[in-house]
Parts: sequence; C-alpha cells; structure tokens
Amino acid sequence: MINEQDFNKDLGKGTIGEVLGIEITSITEGVVKGKMPVDNRTRQPYGMLHGGASVVLCETLGSVGSHFLVSKQGKAAVGLEVNANHLKSIKSGWVFGEATIVKKGGRVHVWSIELKNEEGELICTSRLTVMIVSL
Repeated sequence: MINEQDFNKDLGKGTIGEVLGIEITSITEGVVKGKMPVDNRTRQPYGMLHGGASVVLCETLGSVGSHFLVSKQGKAAVGLEVNANHLKSIKSGWVFGEATIVKKGGRVHVWSIELKNEEGELICTSRLTVMIVSL
C-alpha cells in the first residue's frame, strides 16, 4: 500500500486539491479513495456542491492513482479528458470518492470514479482519461 499521508502533506501541497480540502484516504494499485468537504469552498450559489468541485475531486483521485503507477519510471500523469454526470445534490458534510482503473496502458490510463454522500448514495459518476508523459 502506498502512503497517502505523504501525498496529503507533500505532493498535494499548494494545489487546487489543498484549497478545496481534498484528502486522499487510501491508495492501492489501481484504486484510490478520498474525500472532500461540502462547505463554502465547494458549494455553488444555491448552496449545493458545485459540479466543478466534484470534477476536481474525480480528476484528483484518478491522477493520483496514475501518478503512483508511473512515477518510479520517471513519468508523469496528466488529465486528457474528464466527464461527469451529477446525479444527486448534496448541501453539507463530506463527499467520498473512489477511483478504479479500467485500462492501464503504456501511454493512457482510463479511470472510473464514483462519488457518494455520507449515506452511501451515488451523487456523481465520472470517467477520466490520463495521458502518461515523460518528465
């Protein structure tokens, strides 16, 4: 298992993930879990979780997963395409995400990400395509 504490204090420092309060809670090969608060940083004007904040969480989870799969080879992972379907609103608490790798290629990774509320209800489903590049 990869050390998620190292990500939260080092790699995530000074990023949009830090600004939004995203925390990586678990990293294993091909699965990354994390959470994000639903608060003044992540809400839209109607008081609901902003769809863009959900997408940031989704892209962060998948990108972190790809980073840990390729970083020891001197490569980096950058988002190529992301889409999201927002299925249910949430106004407070935490949103929990789980990214699972669908395809681990040499140049492209594809991730499936689900975000759920504290009751375990699906609020967003997303697919992320990550391009693997040399540093």
